[in-house]
Amino acid sequence: MAFANPSTADSLSASFSICGDSRHINCVVDGDTFWFEGEKIRIADIDTPELSPPRCEAERRKGEAAKARLLALLNAGTFSLSTGVRDEDKYGRKLRTVTRAGRSLGSTLIHEGLARSWDGERHGWCD
Repeated sequence: MAFANPSTADSLSASFSICGDSRHINCVVDGDTFWFEGEKIRIADIDTPELSPPRCEAERRKGEAAKARLLALLNAGTFSLSTGVRDEDKYGRKLRTVTRAGRSLGSTLIHEGLARSWDGERHGWCD
């Protein structure tokens, strides 16, 4: 797992919205993927429920909650992005840990039950 250097000042910010079909600049795709300044970012330290497509209604509900919470967290103030072991995933998304004041926003989602620690594999969210 990658961690940001706590001494790094949080200097990134944007006004994020939910992504639609149009241009992707600063928007949230789902609970662990967002666009920032035109670059697609996959949060490296977490896994959230799938929305495209969800495998069950419970996964869809939790996935929508994770997406809304990530939107709120990103809009709550400045943040930092740090690169871990790999720069990109197999889909070309930038793999980054997102932190504010040295704390991973992913860990906030985990603490709130909306994400799991990323262990290299996707696990189902259906009972």
